[in-house]
Amino acid sequence: MKDWKKTLIPPDASIIETIEAIGQSSMQICLVVDADNRLLGTVTDGDIRRGILGNIVMDDAVSKIMHKEFVCVSIHDDRTVIAELMQRKEIRHIPVVDDEQRVVDLKLYSQIVMPEPLSNQVVIMAGGLGTRLRPLTDDFPKPLLKVGTTPLLETTIKNFQKYGFSRFVISVNYKADMVENYFGDGSKWGIDISYLREKKQLGTAGALSLLSKRPSKPFFVINGDLLTKINLEQLLDFHANTNANATMCVREYEFQVPYGVVKIKGHRLQSIEEKPVQNFFVNAGIYVLEPEVLDLIPQNTFFNMTSLFEKLIEVDRNVSVFPIHEYWIDIGQIKDFEQANSEYNKKFLDYL
Repeated sequence: MKDWKKTLIPPDASIIETIEAIGQSSMQICLVVDADNRLLGTVTDGDIRRGILGNIVMDDAVSKIMHKEFVCVSIHDDRTVIAELMQRKEIRHIPVVDDEQRVVDLKLYSQIVMPEPLSNQVVIMAGGLGTRLRPLTDDFPKPLLKVGTTPLLETTIKNFQKYGFSRFVISVNYKADMVENYFGDGSKWGIDISYLREKKQLGTAGALSLLSKRPSKPFFVINGDLLTKINLEQLLDFHANTNANATMCVREYEFQVPYGVVKIKGHRLQSIEEKPVQNFFVNAGIYVLEPEVLDLIPQNTFFNMTSLFEKLIEVDRNVSVFPIHEYWIDIGQIKDFEQANSEYNKKFLDYL
């Protein structure tokens, strides 16, 4: 049972504290309250992401981005009233307050209204050689390496299952038989799994040309070497709400220049900035694509996802970026594998 009380934060809580509270409650919302638990505002997972794209400072108070014109219900409202309001307003969380405007509960859409099963397809790119993880990958393909006590790819699949997805396609090449023997047709997990068998390395997008049937809805593509707790429901909603042809998940990356950076004009020194920190958004290896995007992928040819997005920009398609603030790690090297193993129990033991 999720503890809604973990969503309560004061108005002077920082953005980073709000992110931590959202992660701890797993409810994608925080309720901003005063000392008497009177509701002052709400902050959703989506508000945080928009703030990140808008360059908010992580030490800023949450009151800067909270919604003061929120929707709530009374303790006197019954389930039918709440369900009708949530469907009409298209909201997934609704605070319940008493006659003094104090928060007494938080209702979730999934508790009130039975959601429809999600039929969007999930394509997992799991055919890489895992060269940088040798000797670990000499005998096992990277997707079957255990992080914690569970193969990496199984954790990825379970995360999608958590959000109601059940149709998976796995692209395989290196030690493909081992992957197929382990996962089979997915019936062990109550899901459907099929395979794209790469006879040669096709890159992070090229394998999509092997799909036997074009998806009828927006579909996910994710690199098979990622460990993440990304909110997939939020991602799919964001993709739809921005009317995107393609959405790329991005991650903030901080890089400190190890030297003093000088600014010059001609032969004159103007300033020196000692070891400045640079912030970038980097590709996180998770995407949502509309089916027609497949027309831009060459058949049976090496083609990376970055090339696909460059092509989409070139032909003036609507391309969105979705910032990830949840746990995310790219297990590309031994040190990443060791870090993921050390963090797995804390991050995933009670999550899936």
